[in-house]
Amino acid sequence: LTLPCYQRKGYGKFLISMSYELSKLEGKVGTPERPLSDLGRVSYHGYWTRVLLAILRDHDGTISIKDLSELTAIKTEDIMTTLQQLGLIQYQKGQHVICAAPKIIEKHLKQAGGPGLVVDPTKIVWTPYNAERDYANYRN
Repeated sequence: LTLPCYQRKGYGKFLISMSYELSKLEGKVGTPERPLSDLGRVSYHGYWTRVLLAILRDHDGTISIKDLSELTAIKTEDIMTTLQQLGLIQYQKGQHVICAAPKIIEKHLKQAGGPGLVVDPTKIVWTPYNAERDYANYRN
């Protein structure tokens, strides 16, 4: 949620990016709480589009949906939905295949806009919560 006076300044993009960077540090795949509002859907779809297309643009060779999920901490269902909406997934021989020509990727990236305020993951100082450790300390 971004308050109206702070909308259209890139803070929503920043918060989405920060949440995924924290998910990466935690080693877990993340997804927003459902149901998404209309503006939330647009914001997350824009983030997913920018991140996924940047990886596809810079990656040589083949890459799977699972690989994309591990690289980005984005849930596979969200990756599939995003790539389908962009027309980059085809169903061939019983499986989904990412088909993305460089020109199409660049076109979609231009349409997706800029990333807003950029999160520098090297500057994050954070330790994921460990419930098991706290429970063990509590029992002793």
